[in-house]
Amino acid sequence: MFAAFVTFRFGAEFDEMRLCKIAEGASAKFVGMPGLRSKVFTVRPETKEATNVYVWQTEAAAKAFFTDELVERVTALYGVRPSIEFALVASLVDNGFI
Repeated sequence: MFAAFVTFRFGAEFDEMRLCKIAEGASAKFVGMPGLRSKVFTVRPETKEATNVYVWQTEAAAKAFFTDELVERVTALYGVRPSIEFALVASLVDNGFI
């Protein structure tokens, strides 16, 4: 498995509530997505950051998803260009809580 960490550092125009609305509106797009095991939307108001964590079945699936076109779309949505980092998932525990 392979993880992608997509971090947005936002300004005063965003707040926790607005970021949660974006996450709620986008969640359905990821349900059943081929190669994607899970996605977590996070918000840290104290640091003015939002990080979306994706867990993919393969490195190829992870890297293929983040096209230049996708990065431009999310930049327009959040108003800032995200940083994207990748990592090998050494182990995953999923207790299935929703």
